[in-house]
Amino acid sequence: MRALRRLLLPLCTAVAVTLPAIPATAAPAPAAPASGVASALDTLARQVAGSLSDHAVRDRLGAALLTGPVDLSTLRAGAALTGRAQAADRAVRTAKGLPESTGSLVRARLAADGMRAALASGATPLVAAAPDDDEDAAVVAYAPDGRRVLLDARRAPAQPVIVIEVDVAKAMPAGLDVVRRELARKGVTGTATRAGGYWATKVNAVRLSDDEEPWIKGAAEIYSIVGGFGLDGKAKVDIVQMPYLDHDGTTYYPNQLLVHFSAYKYNLADVVMMEDDGDTNYQQLASAIATALLTIFDLGVYIPLVDPILSAIPTSWWTDDPDYVDSWYTLSTGSSGRLNGAAGNGWLEVGPYWVAEL
Repeated sequence: MRALRRLLLPLCTAVAVTLPAIPATAAPAPAAPASGVASALDTLARQVAGSLSDHAVRDRLGAALLTGPVDLSTLRAGAALTGRAQAADRAVRTAKGLPESTGSLVRARLAADGMRAALASGATPLVAAAPDDDEDAAVVAYAPDGRRVLLDARRAPAQPVIVIEVDVAKAMPAGLDVVRRELARKGVTGTATRAGGYWATKVNAVRLSDDEEPWIKGAAEIYSIVGGFGLDGKAKVDIVQMPYLDHDGTTYYPNQLLVHFSAYKYNLADVVMMEDDGDTNYQQLASAIATALLTIFDLGVYIPLVDPILSAIPTSWWTDDPDYVDSWYTLSTGSSGRLNGAAGNGWLEVGPYWVAEL
């Protein structure tokens, strides 16, 4: 599915060919360098594995993991491990463009619930960093003696595996706040709204395709970039978190308001759905979107904004990582029923909703 997603993405630009051409925009952002998040997690995974040679550390971490994910910075399993976890936290915050006030983001969890019994019975676990590429054929894990072990990415091993990952449920709200502030600072989150009640688009149901992700991956964290023209005629976007969308292949019924048309000039808006699987840099995301949208001008007729938003995002975000999910063009105040995404990776079932004036 990830490979299919990359093949389908260029086709998204064909959806609105009958509409006016988009004015020339800045060249697409260059590919980002290798993820600092992935490097920090891999280093910590190797260090955690080495610390398991100390039976006191192994017992303390193992007992904590049996109850759920563990914040390694607060585990108190020895000063050395705590210091390494805190160093990884700093590296991850920097790589994701998040302030220090976000707090600790690196955590450990068991890769699968079925591994609890083996861990509880004293089996020696392996340690692996959450991968940043779902199409890797193998998962790199580390043993306490320092050995590098390659595991099948599609078949979970019987031996327990501790996964070192970013707590994206904690990182995303902080990251989206960064995006909103940066976009507001650059003038692409117009605040003007029409007086009185207004129409909105409500998501009644949503489903993303089953991507058969590796056993080591955790739940997704999904958000949508809603774009259109503000009442002042300038391109604007809103960021909408969709915290309930944890897994592909599952239908959710959120009754969530996605587009608020009180703030859009043409009663039309586009939606780009994204996923943070741990490596999103929110500062880069905000800067890229703002740079692209500030070059687009109101020509008196609606121009879809999906293409410039996608063009602004660094190429590696959808060639190596699954950050791009899908997009929907020209939602209107009258949009209703099931709407398939342009990339074929999911659908929304929507309906108009009247928001009464308070």
